[in-house]
Amino acid sequence: MSRQRFSFWWFVGTLVASLVLMLIPLPRVLDPFKPYWPALVLLYWTMESGEQRVTLGLAFVLGVCADMFNGVLLGEQALRLCVLAFIALRFRSRLRFFPMWQQTLAVLALLLNDRFLLLIVRAFAGESTPPALWWASPFVSALLWPFLFLLLDDLRMRLRVQ
Repeated sequence: MSRQRFSFWWFVGTLVASLVLMLIPLPRVLDPFKPYWPALVLLYWTMESGEQRVTLGLAFVLGVCADMFNGVLLGEQALRLCVLAFIALRFRSRLRFFPMWQQTLAVLALLLNDRFLLLIVRAFAGESTPPALWWASPFVSALLWPFLFLLLDDLRMRLRVQ
């Protein structure tokens, strides 16, 4: 298999793995702490490959797949991932060269923005206000960011994926 084809399948595989991780059920007590895996992996690829691979169309397709797998309002996650990808692509050149702690804070800000957007969408859908623990997921995701980034970056370098 050529290196370019392997690189493509590695990219697609990480996105599919993020969707699978999103589907893993957790106990009801831990459910509010579940990281938003598709957003984290999409952010990684946005920072590493930029507009070469990650586009708003890809973010939309990933979001629609996540919507269908989760059984939520169709387009909810697609909108959220498109906004997230747009902001990350816009500030990619700055985000890439931040130290890891600043990058983690930037990811936290992006994920909190994502939660606000989700809150607005669900308010328009007529759902009630979520409990305070609902806001824990962006913080857990931000705490996982350095480890996920370093893991994916190390695997990408070892496999020599461009």
